[in-house]
Formats: sequence, structure tokens, C-alpha cells
Amino acid sequence: MPKELAYAGIRDLAAANRYLARKYLPAFNTEFAVPAREAGSAFVPWIGGNLDDILCEQIERTVGHDNCVRYENLFLQLPADRYRCHYVKAKVRVHCYPDGRLAVFHGPRRLADYNAEGKLLKSKVKRAA
Repeated sequence: MPKELAYAGIRDLAAANRYLARKYLPAFNTEFAVPAREAGSAFVPWIGGNLDDILCEQIERTVGHDNCVRYENLFLQLPADRYRCHYVKAKVRVHCYPDGRLAVFHGPRRLADYNAEGKLLKSKVKRAA
């Protein structure tokens, strides 16, 4: 595209936008637009799982020797669970949600939830009385 704009003698943004609207897009649509085979919409409603876990930022981390995950300037302490004594050197995923909440996953298993400051929100393991 930059070569095509240079060939047309375009040197500024306004001229580039005019060129795109008047020449490039109509030619592109003529070449590549095809009519739909069937009537109706191609969009279907979402009936799957939790979209928050799909659309959040996901970062892979390795658990440290202190059973903590470092994320930005936070240390996320992983609580004990019934599956493993610790997660030292395990690969985990930190999910960062748009509202600032964090969660740590090991494979499909959600290990812990944290607020935006890195404080553990709830522990899934119940302690003995």
C-alpha cells in the first residue's frame, strides 16, 4: 500500500484518506466482493463458556521457589489445594481482566483469584477445625 500511495504522488494523510475512499476501496470491493449464497445472517449467539476468561489478557509465568507468581510489581501467593502441595517451577497462566482483577490458572484449573492490588480474594481449600 505505501508504494501505491507513493506512485499516486500522495504525501499527506488527508490525500491518502481521499485516495482510499475514492479509488482504492471501490476497486477493492469490485474485485473481491461476492454475493452471499444464502439469505440471513452469519452471526450466531454465543452459548459457550465464560467470555471473560477468553477475552482477558493472558500471560504465562513460572511459579517461584516461594510458591509465588510475579506479575508486574505484584507477588501472587498461591494457596494450598488438594491436588498439589506446591506449584514450584510449574507453568501457570495469569489472567488480567479489564476491571483489574487477576486469576491464576494451571491448565484448565483456576488456582486463585486476586483483586487489582494482588490480595487473595478467596481460598478454595477449607481448613480443618
